[in-house]
Amino acid sequence: MSLRRSLVILISISLFSILLSTCNKSNPVSTSTSTVVVPSETAVISPEPSLTPVPPTSTPVPLVAVVNGEGIALAEFQAEITRYQASSPITGTILASETNTVVLNELIDQTLLAQAAAENGYSVDDSMLQTRISSLEDQLGGAQALEDWKAAHAYSDEDFKRALKRSIGAAWMRDQVIAAVPETADEVHVVQILVPTSAEANQVYASLQSGKDFLGVASSYDPVTEGNLGWFPRGYLSDPAIEEAAFALQPGQYSAVVQTDIGFHILYLVERDPEHPLQPDARRALQVKTLAEWISERRNQSEIQILLR
Repeated sequence: MSLRRSLVILISISLFSILLSTCNKSNPVSTSTSTVVVPSETAVISPEPSLTPVPPTSTPVPLVAVVNGEGIALAEFQAEITRYQASSPITGTILASETNTVVLNELIDQTLLAQAAAENGYSVDDSMLQTRISSLEDQLGGAQALEDWKAAHAYSDEDFKRALKRSIGAAWMRDQVIAAVPETADEVHVVQILVPTSAEANQVYASLQSGKDFLGVASSYDPVTEGNLGWFPRGYLSDPAIEEAAFALQPGQYSAVVQTDIGFHILYLVERDPEHPLQPDARRALQVKTLAEWISERRNQSEIQILLR
């Protein structure tokens, strides 16, 4: 792995993929990767007989969570368990408590996004839903293939349509959120010297202080990349200490020694551009960060009741 890649933030695939795609050939509704233990059923006590006829009441739908008054059905939750168990080869390596949390959080996040979409005037009507279902049928090889998929993954028609409708709304809102990330950003172009020990870093720093050329020293330590980290914006690298040190420099300056998990760095600022075009990978990383921050804020503003035990 190159020095640059070792610093670059890892994109959160689990969060981004479930929201970037409402359907694919192996999983038309979601792409979460979680195993969940199904909670035990609670017995329903029938009322005592009455001499006065009472109209029958509908049985409440069992729920695993309520998000701003909107329930997430246990049946849908169980269907997602079945889907994952059928598609994931690593099911047994994940603790049940962890997978419960992962799956439920994904469903809650989708619900929050879909609710925000509705608040912003986006509505998934029957025509749109049927169009999407027809598209899924074409992808899977026909209406029967979709029916077989639903049966294999324990989706009733009602649960499937509800999940698909939520997914469509969530994807629309996700697009609105990540579209706010601009095409340009305040970016710095940095070259680094990276060494494994503090003693060596201090020795290099002393040599720079005595007048040695930074770029020449950087090239001697990394002949392949010459220490070039390229351009990056705030929020892109995995270690904020590197960004903080880099953005504190003026062009032509180098930093003090900066320690991270991968070693000891000395940074040199080549140039800075307040409106530099973002590279695709940098923009995707900022979109993931922006989406995660949006969801976190939305959760803080919402009333979420967890019923899963």
